[in-house]
Amino acid sequence: MQSVKIGRCAFLFSNLSQVTRSSCSSQFGWGQIACLSAGVRRVTTASSQPVVIRIPRRMQEHIENIKQMQGKKFDRLPTVKPGRLLIKSKNPQLNQSVGYTLGKFEQPVLTSKGWKSNKALGDYFFINSIQSAPPSVLKQKDKGDDSASAPQKTFHSFNICPELVETLHSQNIIHPTTVQIQTIPKILKGRNILCAAETGSGKTLAYLLPIIHRLQADGQEEPFTDSERNIHAVVIVPSRELAEQVTSVARSICKPFGLVVKVAGGGRGVGNIKAAFTHGQPDVLVATPGALLKALWKRFINLNELNFLVIDEADTMFDESFAGMLENILSHTEVASRLSETVGLVRKAQLVVVGATFPGGVGEVLSKVTDLASMVTVKSRMLHHLMPHVKQTFLRVKGADKILELQQALKKAEVEHKGVLVFCNSASTVNWLGYSLEEMGVHHMRLQGEMPATMREGIFRNFQRGNVDVLICTDIASRGLDTQRVGLTVNYDFPETHTDYIHRAGRVGRAGGSEGGEVLSFVTHPWDVELVQRIETAARRRTSLPGMESEIQKASNKTEREMKEKLIN
Repeated sequence: MQSVKIGRCAFLFSNLSQVTRSSCSSQFGWGQIACLSAGVRRVTTASSQPVVIRIPRRMQEHIENIKQMQGKKFDRLPTVKPGRLLIKSKNPQLNQSVGYTLGKFEQPVLTSKGWKSNKALGDYFFINSIQSAPPSVLKQKDKGDDSASAPQKTFHSFNICPELVETLHSQNIIHPTTVQIQTIPKILKGRNILCAAETGSGKTLAYLLPIIHRLQADGQEEPFTDSERNIHAVVIVPSRELAEQVTSVARSICKPFGLVVKVAGGGRGVGNIKAAFTHGQPDVLVATPGALLKALWKRFINLNELNFLVIDEADTMFDESFAGMLENILSHTEVASRLSETVGLVRKAQLVVVGATFPGGVGEVLSKVTDLASMVTVKSRMLHHLMPHVKQTFLRVKGADKILELQQALKKAEVEHKGVLVFCNSASTVNWLGYSLEEMGVHHMRLQGEMPATMREGIFRNFQRGNVDVLICTDIASRGLDTQRVGLTVNYDFPETHTDYIHRAGRVGRAGGSEGGEVLSFVTHPWDVELVQRIETAARRRTSLPGMESEIQKASNKTEREMKEKLIN
């Protein structure tokens, strides 16, 4: 039994009216309750002093349980706590604080829930940045954390040649990122690597540094003349722009050792590819798949002494458009299947596969050239997550209003002197939007895959140098390109897949770049909304985006072998 004052008693009896007759009959008879209620009324009229009565605890708990069940059914749980907001919506009731964590079985209430209807036009929400630095370098600043001691290393700790470290220092690259700390030692040991890490985490240096260190060490042991030079490392990338960028980085760190780096990009004739090799073979070749195959077919190059094969931007290289060419290239190489084959006088090529996302066919292709058990996976903890240091805005808007919203965003970026990437889903939209911005007096450049090679050449380089602040492009500019000066990415057309969104958003907030990057996405079509809802759900739950691969899938290879055995038998 429990003693309560008359005020609490009245509150309890008001709730008793909501309890079913069957549930109350297990505690009291209805006649007893009526008598007790009448007695309470007589006592309260006779005296103004509060009267203490006794209510069974079991009845009180039963009533409270029913209230809680009804509250969970009909009332929305509050997701706002004091402090910073993770999600800020036009409707403040849908905000979510950084300090709030959704329960395992709790369904998030989404701002974008009703966005398929035109009634939602003008609605918006933000995913706010909750830290200032990229996850790949954040631990360097967490000095109070004992686990932060490892990333405080410098490049000297890898025992690579001092000239390489000095070259990095001259470019103000002092501390390795977490991805580089995990990857460089394994490549130096001769391992085949699958490096899966978020965009802008320093993956290019993660494979170039150990490769160049090994090449310069081998060159000191066995000096050779230009006529004896052979290709020892090949880096395969999906686009000419990325090939030029990787070549530039490789040349800057190869310079102290006299190592030769050449590039073979797509979109050029056989004559131009042949001209790249007229003065002999390079030590390092950076190439697109089409140009590399032409060079192999015409016997401009040979890969007999190849020590390193790098496949960069694996999600693109292993999709249907490149997979056939990639298999053909791999058939011209001997890839090591065990560690012992990457050392000694007669070596096989060490394989390095790098990407921010991975398609399901990676294992199927690689199993044809190497033992998948030899692949060591290096995976970032933030792989396939939304970047916590980048503000992301989603705006439900009419298609006709997008150009005006874009103009306002460009005016704001111009005041802040930010580089801007504007992504469209097609080359025709790039061209139309370019003409529209010209009429508005907005200075810009365009980049899309249907342009002739001569037009594309140098466009992105000019953007990187700051000759123009606005680049309108297709997804050709979303893969791997270094965009440290970019402060704003605009999805004029909303991307079609999670992968495209991750890569586009990864153009801002890169390691070594300026802080305060932002992504602005226009949501126009009903079919865009489902992807927006999955992104918002991942943000509210703080989980990775669904349906993304991060491991080599081995099951398909087993199935393929079983099918072949059945056919033979």
